[in-house]
Amino acid sequence: MDVLTKEQRRKNMQAIKSKDTKDEILLAKALWHRGHRYRKNNKTVFGKPDLTFKKYKVAIFIDSEYFHGKDWHTEKHRIKTNRTFWWTKIEGNMKRDESVNKHLINTGWKVLRFWSKEIQKNLANFVSSIEQQLKNSNGKI
Repeated sequence: MDVLTKEQRRKNMQAIKSKDTKDEILLAKALWHRGHRYRKNNKTVFGKPDLTFKKYKVAIFIDSEYFHGKDWHTEKHRIKTNRTFWWTKIEGNMKRDESVNKHLINTGWKVLRFWSKEIQKNLANFVSSIEQQLKNSNGKI
């Protein structure tokens, strides 16, 4: 049983963004200030990564813990309402993420996936790891 009314639930779900989330913007701005130029949500790259460095063939995804199933085997039991829908939805997202990773890797891309809350906690570490990946992809930065 949902604790919110249908209208409240609808408004909550409408407010969830699929792009330009706070964590994406935080990482993107940090990279931009370090002089790195990228494309956001590039439709020409399979899977439409959050950030792409086409020159280096590096695709970056920032995944929310809930919708992409972080610690899924333990966390899925915390869902109390509409379980069938959410389990199917989240497991489908996880399968899609896996197929996107495989396709990009098979076409020569380096795929980096980060959990959104981890970016908030360790932004400098993620920026450093991305810079290292860019350096390894081209040999210089």
